[in-house]
Amino acid sequence: MEKVTLKVNGMSCGHCVKAIEGSVGELQGVESVNVHLKEGNVDVEFNPSEASLEKIKETIDDQGYDVE
Repeated sequence: MEKVTLKVNGMSCGHCVKAIEGSVGELQGVESVNVHLKEGNVDVEFNPSEASLEKIKETIDDQGYDVE
């Protein structure tokens, strides 16, 4: 398993948390997703042989948020 913390801009409420945790959590190979709204961070634990970091970033971007 690989763990990353992504800086995500544009998150402001509980809906943002649900949108990101729901969409990224559905990706194959993603073990856990934790959004830290106040810090603007998203922690993701995933299996790199099943899910790519690029795909995770793209999924967050598709929800309307900006990943640094």
